Amino acid sequence: MKREEIYEKLEEINKEAQQGGGVDKIEKLHEQGRMTARERIDMLLDKGTFNELDKLVTHRCHDFGMEKKRIVGDGIVSGYGKIDGRLVFVYAYDFTAFGGSLSETNAQKIVKVQQLALKNGAPVIALNDSGGARIQEGITGLAGYASIFYQNTISSGVIPQISAILGPCAGGACYSPALTDFIFMVKEQSHMFITGPDVVKTVTNEEIGKEELGGAYTHSSKSGVTHFMCDNEEETLMTIRELLSFLPSNNMEDAPRKATTDDPARQEESLQTVIPEEPSLPYDIKDIIEPVLDDQYFFEIMPHFAKNVVIGFGRLNGRSVGIVANQPAHLAGVLDIDASDKAARFIRFCDCFNIPLITFEDVPGFLPGSLQEHNGIIRHGAKVVYAYAEATVPKITLITRKAYGGAYIVMSSKPTGADINLAYPQAEIAVMGAAGAVNILYRKSTPEEKQTIAAEYEKTFSNPYRAAERGLIDEVIMPRDTRYKLIQALEMCQNKSQSNPPKKHGNMPL
Repeated sequence: MKREEIYEKLEEINKEAQQGGGVDKIEKLHEQGRMTARERIDMLLDKGTFNELDKLVTHRCHDFGMEKKRIVGDGIVSGYGKIDGRLVFVYAYDFTAFGGSLSETNAQKIVKVQQLALKNGAPVIALNDSGGARIQEGITGLAGYASIFYQNTISSGVIPQISAILGPCAGGACYSPALTDFIFMVKEQSHMFITGPDVVKTVTNEEIGKEELGGAYTHSSKSGVTHFMCDNEEETLMTIRELLSFLPSNNMEDAPRKATTDDPARQEESLQTVIPEEPSLPYDIKDIIEPVLDDQYFFEIMPHFAKNVVIGFGRLNGRSVGIVANQPAHLAGVLDIDASDKAARFIRFCDCFNIPLITFEDVPGFLPGSLQEHNGIIRHGAKVVYAYAEATVPKITLITRKAYGGAYIVMSSKPTGADINLAYPQAEIAVMGAAGAVNILYRKSTPEEKQTIAAEYEKTFSNPYRAAERGLIDEVIMPRDTRYKLIQALEMCQNKSQSNPPKKHGNMPL
């Protein structure tokens, strides 16, 4: 065979691989407003940086006539490239090839990419769009999932793992995204469920549509499975790029520092009046978070789930920080089961990847009631104190208003290991509010006497100074100085070195 013919053959094979399941199926995908696996990767990565691996792999199945149906690439596009000049690994299910179903061979393609990412200390991004395990292959496809899950688990806390659900994701396939750090879904296009609507109807007689059962809105607001709900695929891929800008490539590095022209000592006069004078009135904690961050930009995570806690990333003088905050504008900022889970997982992620934690605290307590108690608020609330106490990254806490009882303890208090604890002059740090305390201590007193005693209690205890006297608060600050005080505390802690006792791992209350 002549040299030209050899080169032409390679070009033909590459062209065939580029077409996946065929031009007709690509067109059908486009008609549905969906992109192909390769189009998604091209949009996600820096232009011209994608290097594909295992492009010519085909399946090895000989049952159900599969030996006559072979597609080059076999339904997975995988490889490596760059995002903002930084190495990342990516794999995308190709729905045009066997419905993106998982075969033994494309499971091996995925595991290869996962292992390379782990060896090279770089993030892995999975673009899911799959009909599940390839039924024709039986147990080998299922075993492929197990290999992927194992690799997800081994990589956890070592490299960032991100999943985007860009179509169906059902059955056991859901557990790979669930094991990763962040999940993205697209409105009315993404669906995740362990059992689909047909099985649900057969087993339980319940009639429910796939959107209500496992759509993006359901998982971003009710179950808390997904972290980001986007309007379309383009927004999803761009948001993944933005998320990575806040993260290091692995657990041995720091997040990239971004140059800023925002003055570290900038005062924010609006903060002087954000908190209402009446302590029972709500306010939006983001009106404090956003003004103090670089360029007043806050990248919120899980905005639709457990709104009584706010989490996300921002920057202070160019450094990436994780924000955890009680939200007085929703349920008065109380901690409940969902809010505890949301906060604890985010705290642990930041600790894994050397991202300092800034806590904005305004919490009146844990949500009372039999429903919370019977569903394990004790166990779930314990996750927050465990996560904070275990974390060895710099931890800075600012009490803006209320810090009562057990909720004060778990929200990164001084005795649970916070490095710097600040408070506004309005802060109320006590076992409980004045009315509750007086009703317990002076239960036999008249209403008039209780009112007088409550006023005295407020004067004595509903302030930050008792805590400051005992060193539980390091400094009481003016709200306008918040940005500079946080940046100074962060700079003081930047060389912090702390390690927990040697152990295999702790036993977190799950």
